[in-house]
Amino acid sequence: MNALDGDTRVNLRTDQPHAARMYDYLLGGRDHYAADGAAVERALAAFPMLRTAAQENRAFLGRAVRYLVREAGIRQFIDLGSGMPTSQNVHQIAQGIEARARVVYVDNDPIVLAFGGAMLAQDERTAVVRCDIREPGRLLGDPTLRACLDLTQPIGVLAVGVLHFVEDRDDPAGIVRTFAEAAAPGSHVVLSHATADLAHDPALGVQAAYREQGVPLTLRDSERFGALFGGLDLVEPGVETVSEWRPTVPRNERPDPAHVSWYGGVGRVP
Repeated sequence: MNALDGDTRVNLRTDQPHAARMYDYLLGGRDHYAADGAAVERALAAFPMLRTAAQENRAFLGRAVRYLVREAGIRQFIDLGSGMPTSQNVHQIAQGIEARARVVYVDNDPIVLAFGGAMLAQDERTAVVRCDIREPGRLLGDPTLRACLDLTQPIGVLAVGVLHFVEDRDDPAGIVRTFAEAAAPGSHVVLSHATADLAHDPALGVQAAYREQGVPLTLRDSERFGALFGGLDLVEPGVETVSEWRPTVPRNERPDPAHVSWYGGVGRVP
């Protein structure tokens, strides 16, 4: 299933960097443009380990999805700010464990949606919805989402590496709360977020580089990140650097948390 609103006249803005395509560049993907690469290179000059941070964030997403399917019994997901298709997407991870798992991918970039829609066109258990996550009520009422997911049953809401692009004035905690309040008991919310707690000056350099290119990156500390889980029961080990959340490799093989500078956590809807 696919929902691109049928609008072929939208301005793709390939000359302007976009967070999703910049993330693809960091992960070594191919679905980005010169403006995205140039913007990331500015950020890498401030924080050379930014690729490591992106890779660890992607690995956290995989571990969190596996936890939700295997241990929490989640069979349906909303992936907010899904970004460009890359290897081991949410549906591939979830369906690799439970073939009946359903996933709705959400993004506001028409290029992301075009790539995603083409990739998912043959998968009846996935859908792509064009929506800004700052409009959670609109998204939850979207007919494509409603056709794919049963919101009377537990869901996994994923906002991985996206809320740091939501400014304070747009109330990121309120966005999370809207999804949590609409979700059935037993649903889970997975969040990750960039921070300056662990590598202050380099992280602020990344923030400045993104903002200079028109991408509104907002770093938040552990307290403000933890507050995004308000009303939810944090799953052990609680808020951690993404590389330290239920890791699957020995400590001596994991990066220094300062080289990651990204928090992650999972909350359960009581």
